[in-house]
Amino acid sequence: MPENLAAIEQIEFDASVDLYRAAPQDVRAAHAIESRSLGPASCLSCLGLEPATMFRRAVGLGLHRPATEAELDAALAHMNRLGLRYAVPLAPHARPAALASWLEQRGFTRGYAWMKFSRRCDARLNSPTNLEIRIAGRELGSAFGKVVAEGFGLAPTIAPWVGALAGRQDWVCVMAFDGATPVAAGAVYLKGKYAWLGFGATLPSHRRHGAQGALLARRIAEAAARGACIAVTETGERQPDEPSNSYRNILKAGFEERQLRQNWMSPAAKA
Repeated sequence: MPENLAAIEQIEFDASVDLYRAAPQDVRAAHAIESRSLGPASCLSCLGLEPATMFRRAVGLGLHRPATEAELDAALAHMNRLGLRYAVPLAPHARPAALASWLEQRGFTRGYAWMKFSRRCDARLNSPTNLEIRIAGRELGSAFGKVVAEGFGLAPTIAPWVGALAGRQDWVCVMAFDGATPVAAGAVYLKGKYAWLGFGATLPSHRRHGAQGALLARRIAEAAARGACIAVTETGERQPDEPSNSYRNILKAGFEERQLRQNWMSPAAKA
């Protein structure tokens, strides 16, 4: 895979691994949250949290070098132990080319693909809003987690996990406020010259108020100020007759489509 395409995948996976490291002990214990490296794969797993494409993934296979069938099987065996469906994301240039067919032979099917985007951090982005944009430190961790969980429609137990990112090293969390009320959130993870933007969520009551555009702009500016050159993000692929506000916001923020990454879904658990 060309190095720049591998890098825009790797920064997302690095952020995901650090998210799992950040889980508070009580949340980790309640949901069996685990990150384990097996050869080229990072296996991220947990119980009781959905969707699988976010919370149970074996990432990195074929990204920097060709994976072997033995390495694939080791990663799958580790993920299979929970008896829950999970995802194996494969970029178009994952190696070897047979990886996708190996997954099909093992009962995997194509799931909802994600479009990867990138843009330079040095181009200023102006996205006006009447909301106040602030950096969220540890004192706002609880509010940050609650907005992300509610904005995405995720289980409330996810809130303290995501909230642990506020004030964490290598992360910058930002929030939008309507007066004193937190209404939207987003985070950026930084490593070297790359920055990954994720957790962009807005409460239903404040959508279409420019929150996500302003939060994208602030995160890109914060990344640039910390030395990052390339900002990376992703969202679900466009589908006919389905609105995609996230996709439009990303393009409006100057990101360019880079590649469509397939999420391969494991077979359904046996009854």
